[in-house]
Amino acid sequence: MADAFTDKVFKGNQAAVCVTDRWLPEDLMMAIAKENNFSETAFTVKEGSHYHLRRFTPGGEIDLCGHATLATAFILLRFYEKEARSVVFDTLSGALTVTKEGEMLSMDFPAYALKQVPVTDAMAEALGVRPAEAYLGRDLVCVLENESQILSLNPDMEKVKALDGLLLQVTARAGGQQPYDCVSRSFAPKLNVTEDPVCGSGHCHIIPYWARALHQNELTARQASARGGILYCRMGKDRVTLAGKAALYSEGSLILEGV
Repeated sequence: MADAFTDKVFKGNQAAVCVTDRWLPEDLMMAIAKENNFSETAFTVKEGSHYHLRRFTPGGEIDLCGHATLATAFILLRFYEKEARSVVFDTLSGALTVTKEGEMLSMDFPAYALKQVPVTDAMAEALGVRPAEAYLGRDLVCVLENESQILSLNPDMEKVKALDGLLLQVTARAGGQQPYDCVSRSFAPKLNVTEDPVCGSGHCHIIPYWARALHQNELTARQASARGGILYCRMGKDRVTLAGKAALYSEGSLILEGV
């Protein structure tokens, strides 16, 4: 297990990484994800020169997940591909490359196209505050007025489930002289995850918004969950580069007696 988007254990976003020489049955992978009860458990198998990567929340498989991808690359480059500088994953979101850049790992991800949608009373009731703007990609992105609203947010999860989008991303511009450009939080009750501590795929929505709003392509983003995390981001034409660190928490074997 590794913590992603941090250089310290117990921070960032925790992911379980299962490296196997063949695929486990899908129902078993789902059971393992539920047993771990992290926001994501990753399963990877080497196929030729690439690794095939699948990522499961306790509520099902997901198409794109930044922290589990980062954690898996960290584990592979540390224990399995010690001489490599990068690893390529075949995923539901296409080929994803993770590259060593000094102490950080840099991921090349697809950016989600955002469509502006009306701010609704349902959004305000779910969040407890009325968003200034709202956008829809895979996830719903609600832009709030300031950072303090992000920090104090306590959404009604049952009402969040009724909103459009797979996850709910809330974001605001960083306040004062902070060493980051934007701040966000991520909620995924539809996937049986109340709050995702650091959401890489969420920033494939958030960074396209802030790159346009702030007229800059290099951004530092803070995820303001209880665990917290920092993402170093770069916006391309239709891709987002997300870079961060990772910390090893534990290593071991699965004991599946009676399966």
